[in-house]
Amino acid sequence: MAVKVGMVSLGCSKNQVDAERMLAKIKAAGYELCADSGSCDVVIVNTCGFIEDAKKESIENILEFCTLKKEGRVKAIVITGCLAERYQQEIAKEIPEADVILGIGSNDNIVEAIGRALQGEQVVSFGEKLNLSLVGDRILTNLPFFAYLKIAEGCSNKCTYCAIPAIRGEFRSVPMEQVLEEAKKLASWGVTELNVVAQDTTRYGEDLYGEPRLPELLEALCRIEGFRWIRVLYCYPERISDKLLDVMAREEKLVKYLDIPIQHASGQVLRRMNRHGNRRQLTELMAKIRTKVPGVILRTTLITGFPGETEEDFAELCQFVKEVKFDRLGCFPYSQEEGTPAALLPDQLDEKTKARRAEVIMEQQYEIIREKNEALLGTTMELVVEGYDRYASSYFGRSCRDAPDIDTKTFFTSEKPLKIGQYVQVKVEDVLDYDLIGAVVEE
Repeated sequence: MAVKVGMVSLGCSKNQVDAERMLAKIKAAGYELCADSGSCDVVIVNTCGFIEDAKKESIENILEFCTLKKEGRVKAIVITGCLAERYQQEIAKEIPEADVILGIGSNDNIVEAIGRALQGEQVVSFGEKLNLSLVGDRILTNLPFFAYLKIAEGCSNKCTYCAIPAIRGEFRSVPMEQVLEEAKKLASWGVTELNVVAQDTTRYGEDLYGEPRLPELLEALCRIEGFRWIRVLYCYPERISDKLLDVMAREEKLVKYLDIPIQHASGQVLRRMNRHGNRRQLTELMAKIRTKVPGVILRTTLITGFPGETEEDFAELCQFVKEVKFDRLGCFPYSQEEGTPAALLPDQLDEKTKARRAEVIMEQQYEIIREKNEALLGTTMELVVEGYDRYASSYFGRSCRDAPDIDTKTFFTSEKPLKIGQYVQVKVEDVLDYDLIGAVVEE
């Protein structure tokens, strides 16, 4: 009987792509993939180690499977991903129940490591970060109609609060021909929504071609048959060019959606973060984007309570959020991460202040979203069906205004049965907090 292998993949979409490549290798080696990790012979926890909350979630998952192993329900535990890469020997020392610990540069050795673990050997391997494969077969782990396309690995921006460069290494782009080859394969599998990701998508191509090539890549992706929506995530504000905006405005398959993680609006705080710009420049950029790409949805993430953030800095951030009125926004208290320059900065703020400021921003954003959602009442929009909620007796899905996993949903009724991945026209009839409620417009 085949050995059953399950995986819990945590963290970002980039980590998910790594997980999908490991799963493809495992299946090709003859192992049986199992969706219920708790009933598998081997369980892999593909961890996130970005901020404190993510680390806690990863450790909680690992300890849960350690309990199952003690009960004899799991034979081997494998730890991969960013937490393993970041803490290496600490993980091996603190969690002796782990049979395999692989850094990201050893992902390609996953099959060999599982085999050795099943023979009773403990495997701890940390290859060079550059050994992480940027291409390879995948087994999609989300709904079958959408996929993430990772166009680069690592980051070279050196934001003072961020551990990603230390974990993932310097920024390195996937050659364009290889990106397009993978995209064509995804389209042939029936993927209709493609989400382009990297730690900084706007930097794509600089290391290979001497200049950013994201606009050219997007144009080429739009020529691939089968895709209906192509979305770009994680664009750095200082690298959003007129050329990129022109392509976004021109190409029909490119959804009018930009995820721009600006982190703050105070010039003083941004400098301490080793980021560029100030409130005036960011406000002008958002206005420019909205002018050049009419109807664009702007998403951002913010950090409150960064070391040295004064009440004046925070007030400036609040005013900026009120003025710009982002369509989508997430705000998080600053996480003091060991090994980062910001962790050593003076004037660290207490946890209560950091959390309170994040709550204030999200309360402001709730009012903005409520107004924007109420403006959609009576309008009709195209949605993709993601599933059926039997408790609410309605389908749910997303419009092109919403990225998978992170944005809001619309709940809607239909007189006819619908399939996951089907695109339908829905009239918005009501608003429930961040979500919309509607009904399919029958043709």
